[in-house]
Amino acid sequence: MASSKEYKDFVLEQCNNLSARAMMGEYVLYYNGKVIGGIYDNRLLVKPTPSAISFMNEAQRELPYEGAKEMLLVEDIEDREFLKKLFEAMYKELSLIHISEPTRP
Repeated sequence: MASSKEYKDFVLEQCNNLSARAMMGEYVLYYNGKVIGGIYDNRLLVKPTPSAISFMNEAQRELPYEGAKEMLLVEDIEDREFLKKLFEAMYKELSLIHISEPTRP
């Protein structure tokens, strides 16, 4: 099941500096240019960084799709302050991903 545009839009509204890129019916999420997780089957999943585990020590680990690594399920997507603190803490632990524009002939 693909994630809905409405769910993605709601998640993006919850936090500044958050963006998404569509990928096969789902969305990869970026915080200030770094991949923090994604939206899969209308679930917000984040990478299990040490800070994310610390912030959500009771969080369920779920697979975004068959064959993928486990991620942490963020259940309280309505708490903007929590999301901001979570993403800021994760940001310091993640590598910057550069997305280049497609080349033109």
